[in-house]
Amino acid sequence: MKQISANKAFDGTQYVYSHASEACQCDMTFAIFMPPQAQTRKVPVLWYLSGLTCTHQNVMDKGEYRQIAAELGVAIVCPDTSPRGETVPDEPESWQFGKGAGFYLDATQEPFARNYNMQRYIIDELPALLKASDLALDFDRQSIFGHSMGGHGAITLALKNPERFASVSAFAPIAQPSTADWSRPALEKYLGPDQSAWRAYDATLLIEDGFKVKEMLVDQGTADSFLETGLRPQLLASACEKAGIPLTLNMRKGYDHSYFFISSFMAAHVRWHAARLG
Repeated sequence: MKQISANKAFDGTQYVYSHASEACQCDMTFAIFMPPQAQTRKVPVLWYLSGLTCTHQNVMDKGEYRQIAAELGVAIVCPDTSPRGETVPDEPESWQFGKGAGFYLDATQEPFARNYNMQRYIIDELPALLKASDLALDFDRQSIFGHSMGGHGAITLALKNPERFASVSAFAPIAQPSTADWSRPALEKYLGPDQSAWRAYDATLLIEDGFKVKEMLVDQGTADSFLETGLRPQLLASACEKAGIPLTLNMRKGYDHSYFFISSFMAAHVRWHAARLG
């Protein structure tokens, strides 16, 4: 890990690191906030997955998580959303595919399979890298949350790894990416035309296939321009109800899809996770 920056905040430290990634075959950058409690003991880990077009920096600059994380003694890890670099295949004319749009899956189709392995990066490579570092992190206590594409990623990864994550929440997640207008084309390009392969990256279909978590928290703005065509939280609510998964779905009146929305409820989500991390 190469340290890019370190800034004191709320008596903790906001770090940014880069490293060579085997999973993504490029250099990757991530942010991690270490609360002041990490100076004397290991602290639990809360993963935050960002949405389309974002890097690690969007939530670091606008998410307003440091004060509550410092109060509660929780580390916040903010990975990038996709592989980066000149050799990484991309469709620069599309903000819904390619760089900035990794969808937290492992691609199987060329030319994307070499680099777009964000599931393996988040679940295997980055945790191993952090475990080998000198950061005081307690990997027996982990939770995950995210926004939009990252909300989709957080829920699908939690459903497939319930023994790892103590809790999962999301801001405006893409509930059913296999049928949403802004995600279906990406799944086909990354995974091929066989839609059975898409099920592993669709929260509603994973739940339908028997994957479960203990409970789920979702916040969604009613003024979100993507609500009806891209996000459709009612599909997630229906899947959870049928599977017996307790879901708290907060429809926040007047809020949109931006970080004004996310930052308004960030403290509530971090507090909710901290209570379940112990």
